[in-house]
Amino acid sequence: MSGDTCLTTTLCPAAGPKPKTCSFKGGSLGNKYVRLNVGGSLYYTTVQVLTRHDTMLKAMFSGRMEVLTDKEGWILIDRCGKHFGTILNYLRDDTIALPKHRQEIKELMAEAKYYLIQGLVDMCQAALQDKKDLCEPVCSIPIITSPKEEERLIESSMKPVVKLLYNRSNNKYSYTSNSDDNLLKNIELFDKLSLRFNGRVLFIKDVIGDEICCWSFYGQGRKLAEVCCTSIVYATEKKQTKVEFPEARIYEETLNVLLYETPRVPDNSLLEATSRSRSQASHSEDDEGFELRDRVRRIHVKRYSTYDDRQLGH
Repeated sequence: MSGDTCLTTTLCPAAGPKPKTCSFKGGSLGNKYVRLNVGGSLYYTTVQVLTRHDTMLKAMFSGRMEVLTDKEGWILIDRCGKHFGTILNYLRDDTIALPKHRQEIKELMAEAKYYLIQGLVDMCQAALQDKKDLCEPVCSIPIITSPKEEERLIESSMKPVVKLLYNRSNNKYSYTSNSDDNLLKNIELFDKLSLRFNGRVLFIKDVIGDEICCWSFYGQGRKLAEVCCTSIVYATEKKQTKVEFPEARIYEETLNVLLYETPRVPDNSLLEATSRSRSQASHSEDDEGFELRDRVRRIHVKRYSTYDDRQLGH
């Protein structure tokens, strides 16, 4: 018989004497086998294995704790028996091959915590951390599936948003010779920018829109700029669609949206400090500051007036 023999059975309640409580004197049994019923799964192992480490199982089988036994002499442990064989293997060898799936590692770690097997708990925690580092993506790119989803993503994002819409099949005419290469370059640039600025900008893809290749830039919930990369050119006998790659312009607009990283809620302490400094300044300084603020505001409105038709007072 092997060190731990598991007989998985379904135990149905039966009329008869209730399990009795007794103190288990394991010192005299040495290497003799004991029979364990762990949540319906039956195991054979030795007292020496169970008492090898300073765990709750050692306390149970060294006489420090009372144990429950049924009428047939099986020692009852009211826990799930799924991972108890792995528990015994760790007690026997001080190491085990952990399960591959995160959920099973979590289940095993819960059992190890219950039985106070700290070494196994540490192994499980280290494995979970390693799997998290391996599986966690560097950045996640949402793909738009509907206009409502796009609106919700942009409105709820506290970061600036850069969206690339590309839909090669949305074309009435044939493409120019270098259009496919330029479309691919736009997609590659999007991937590079998303890796570089993923912690500061939300990048999203749209593959269902009406354009063939178009960049859109958003800040604080509103559209700031747009770079359309397609145009219609006239060949000798027919029209053709041309896809361009305005790399410098795309870089410029991406850097511009970084100006909108500030939170939407004003910083009260900053507002209080700036208002106090303005109240202490002279009248001439106030006039000069007003002219500067007015000039900056007019530049801002002029740059984005195409995309924001709200009145200045709103």
